[in-house]
Amino acid sequence: MRLSRAEYKEIVRWTEHLRPTRQCMKMLKDRFPNHSQSTLLSIFSLEYQKRTKRTMSRHHAPDVIESYYQRYLSEAKAHPTAPVLLVLANEVDLSPALMARIILDRFLQDIEGGMPSKTVLNSMLKEPSLIPDQILANNIYQCTINDCCYGPLVDCIKHAIGQEHEVLLRDKLKERSLSFLDENQLRAMGYDKTPDIILEVPVAVEGHIVHWIESKASFGDDHSHRTYLNEQFWSYWNRFGPGLVIYWYGFIGELDCQRDRGILLKDCFPADIVTLCHAAQLGRLPQDPE
Repeated sequence: MRLSRAEYKEIVRWTEHLRPTRQCMKMLKDRFPNHSQSTLLSIFSLEYQKRTKRTMSRHHAPDVIESYYQRYLSEAKAHPTAPVLLVLANEVDLSPALMARIILDRFLQDIEGGMPSKTVLNSMLKEPSLIPDQILANNIYQCTINDCCYGPLVDCIKHAIGQEHEVLLRDKLKERSLSFLDENQLRAMGYDKTPDIILEVPVAVEGHIVHWIESKASFGDDHSHRTYLNEQFWSYWNRFGPGLVIYWYGFIGELDCQRDRGILLKDCFPADIVTLCHAAQLGRLPQDPE
């Protein structure tokens, strides 16, 4: 889905006061029924992460952490079955999963008499039943399952969605009988920092030559696209030639402005692929791995 920058900004303005909960996502979908849930969630997640980076330092001040922890202890004792951490996170405008991490870290400091290892902390966040306090374990679990932007559950879902779209891309290429090498094959050959797909025989899409394809299971906004251009896409262009980026959940239409320089954007697998003559084009990898 291609959104104009004006459409995108309208969605962003509406997300400014939302919290990263499942209920808020339903409100967002009700407000913008013509946009897919996946697109709206991706936009909200990107915007919420920007907001969190701007405000995270204040939540990590030692006195603030202690106030959160003491409030949790007091309210959990008075209401042991209530979602104390979830309510607290929403009240102070912090991701529930990040609040859970802060409180669990502080709890483990009391138990272990010092800073807990990240391995122990992460394992308990992934599996709250490992936490030796049942009330806290329940609160951590509630925060994890109700957060749509952060936490181990979200990380797992994002990874699975990314893998799913990479498989979809490979299947589409196979349906067209296009010969390609995927990222795993390229790494086995000694390449690093490669796109998801290198086409062994280049193709033309809407009149533009394509040597490689990158799959992004997210929305392409200004910040993320600029970061990808600087850290990935231009290096792919320098090494392998012009390519195609698929933002499966859409992008700001005005960002598709690098076609003449060799970066084409699409929101789906292109329907008008034309295979180029192998003899007239570089059908193999432009360079050997360094």
